[in-house]
Amino acid sequence: MRILSISFFLLVVFSCSTKKTEQQTQLVTPFSTSEIDAKVESIMGKMSMDEKLAQIQGIRPMEIMKDGKISLEKCREKIPNGIGHFSQFSSGLTMEPEELRDFVRSVQNYLMTETNSKIPAIFHEEAITGFATQGATTFPQQIGMGCSWNEELISKNTNTTRLNMRAAGATYALSPMLDISRTAHWERIEESYGEDSYLTSALGLAFVKGLQSNDLSNGVACTTKHFAGYGAQNNSPKELYEEYLKPHEVVIKLGGVKSVMPSYGKYKGMAVVANKEMLTSILRDKVGFNGVVVSDYGSIRLTYKGHKQAKSMVEAGAMALNAGTDIELSNGQCFPLLPEAIEKGLTTMAKVDDAVRRSLIMKARLGLLDENPQIGVDGDLDFDPPVNRELAYESACQSIVLLKNNGILPLKKDIKKVALVGPNAASVYGMLGDYTYQSMISFWWSTPFDANNPKLVPLSEGLEAKLGDDVTIQHERGCDWSAALESVIQPEMGDDRLSKLKMMSIKGVAQPDLENALKISKESDVIIAAVGENIYLVGEGRKRKGIRLPGEQEAFVEKLIATGKPVVLVIMGGRQQLVSKFEDKCAAIVQAWFPGEEGGNAIADILVGNVNPSAKLCVTYPSTEDKQEINYKNGYTKENKPQYPFGFGLSYTNYEYSDLVMGTSANVNDERIPLSFKVKNVGKVNGTEIVQLYVSPKSETSTLNKIQLEGFERVALKAGEEKTVTFKVSPQQFVQYKNDEWVIEPENFEFLVGASSTDIRLKSDLDLKGTKKVLKNGRSIFFSERN
Repeated sequence: MRILSISFFLLVVFSCSTKKTEQQTQLVTPFSTSEIDAKVESIMGKMSMDEKLAQIQGIRPMEIMKDGKISLEKCREKIPNGIGHFSQFSSGLTMEPEELRDFVRSVQNYLMTETNSKIPAIFHEEAITGFATQGATTFPQQIGMGCSWNEELISKNTNTTRLNMRAAGATYALSPMLDISRTAHWERIEESYGEDSYLTSALGLAFVKGLQSNDLSNGVACTTKHFAGYGAQNNSPKELYEEYLKPHEVVIKLGGVKSVMPSYGKYKGMAVVANKEMLTSILRDKVGFNGVVVSDYGSIRLTYKGHKQAKSMVEAGAMALNAGTDIELSNGQCFPLLPEAIEKGLTTMAKVDDAVRRSLIMKARLGLLDENPQIGVDGDLDFDPPVNRELAYESACQSIVLLKNNGILPLKKDIKKVALVGPNAASVYGMLGDYTYQSMISFWWSTPFDANNPKLVPLSEGLEAKLGDDVTIQHERGCDWSAALESVIQPEMGDDRLSKLKMMSIKGVAQPDLENALKISKESDVIIAAVGENIYLVGEGRKRKGIRLPGEQEAFVEKLIATGKPVVLVIMGGRQQLVSKFEDKCAAIVQAWFPGEEGGNAIADILVGNVNPSAKLCVTYPSTEDKQEINYKNGYTKENKPQYPFGFGLSYTNYEYSDLVMGTSANVNDERIPLSFKVKNVGKVNGTEIVQLYVSPKSETSTLNKIQLEGFERVALKAGEEKTVTFKVSPQQFVQYKNDEWVIEPENFEFLVGASSTDIRLKSDLDLKGTKKVLKNGRSIFFSERN
């Protein structure tokens, strides 16, 4: 249990050091030092071509295993010259923490004793919901954490992920995913922090700070992905620079991220992984990135096989290397052919050396090139100690959005009979997002997971614990997720495992009984209907025909409503799902997303009133199945009127805003523009309000967004309590990308303070004066300061 005490101590230290005021001055940090450079050059001077190529590619652990353990014979066959990365090394294995650590140590021992270069490998894994390995804490999916608007909590979560990964010997994460996602039809929206670049940037920076720590020698290197504009219909360079690049730019400039993953997509018709304009001109020259670019799995091969932009695998590897991609993942397919590419004049040895150099510098910064590198932590390991579970519970509570409530919630004391129905009522399959360990091993590797390792708490279990013996809970599924699991569409582009994918059916789930569900519903005081998606219906490689509740769930909900009993709809899943057909007939609607291991307890506590919901939407909730992207910044119209707007979320109390104080003018050269206002809890229940600051240009001809988020703060208020909130806005937050320049233009603005993007409580005009200001080195200030 030594790891538990270390975890708790570091969590406390990290929490105490967290500040509300964003650090604006930590711009791009050096990737190497003279000491590291000298060490790397010394190593490279002794390396053969085969040893160099080994450092810029990956391999999966299964390739050097036999009967579930390391095989030295296979190591000598597959990686005689060493290897750069072990790809997703734990999410396809079923090992206990100590067994996983010992496996990593055995592989590293082989590399450091039997290979000529003696260079350890980087073991990398997914980490958006925690360390993706058996037994590790499973936090809510990232879209849910986006609705928390809580940077400090996200940093605490990723700090625990850092401790778990380092304890196992892992040093690198293919996280966070910082794509701006503006359509619920995109199956990967669940991995994002939503549709807003400001919020995504702030939460992404918090993610990085917790996972990397202040020193990569004991931190886990983050990879910002997918660079850039993935999953979006972006045809505007202005929007690309101002919106889609921003989260990546923030974590690079302010968070010290040194690893970038290009997307599977294209930019100006060229595959991003082989796109020199994107990876060199934009990423390195304009953003100032000086770290490692790693390919998404199989994406270099797809330049030839999928995009058909390379004439051969040899040319595909050369194109990617020349564009700025340093390492080929998940395994070497094109980079092993680089000697042939050099012979044909398609690339150069200098390009190979640059990639190898960056790969080794990263290993040096992670401590892997130390004389005696620390691989894992000795002793018994606990990847889900009580302190982690408490964070998982708090995260779930803060990620669950109350969308509608006619007064039925919190459940009243006179309720004695509850009908708990729906496919997600007693199942753990609606609690787990994509890139959790459980989802990855079951979906990608067709291997069942243990719902007790870590313990997953379904809604049925949570309700039984919270309602107590005085309330009778009758449970019946009533309907399935879908009549037959919707087929997986194997896209032309994407993860190389899609071609081998086999769907694994959900086993051990009772057949639904519609008649019994309706019977117990009619006998109840209230119906709690847990509906939505599961891990097979949303995520990478999983497409649905639309965004309505899948299968027969819509019809099932309508039958429940027809009983005349109040229906509390609890929706789980990785995206917004349409409720417009029956929204007005439901007594309450709760958007729970994929809430993670403590989801059942968190939802139950919100339903019974032990927790006052505080989450607010990080995405617009659509009212139709229109596939057109929705972006609140363009303003809502009658044609795209949402069901619920960006920033919306209800509480069990009410808040009043007052006394906005700010100047009427400022100058483009000013450092900050201060403003303050008061917010008061006027209800009878303690709560937390997420106050939001928006800015809107007054001129109809302005080239700025019609409205855009420029500040937010979580304000905890006891019943009757009032607090003053202060923001200090930088003129740089109004910067625009025009004619290949970053410029701040004088303009008239309206500052808007509210509870959502449409629920504006306070307004004030500001005249930004001066002459157009050009930021020669690009933008460096991204956020408002807060007291």
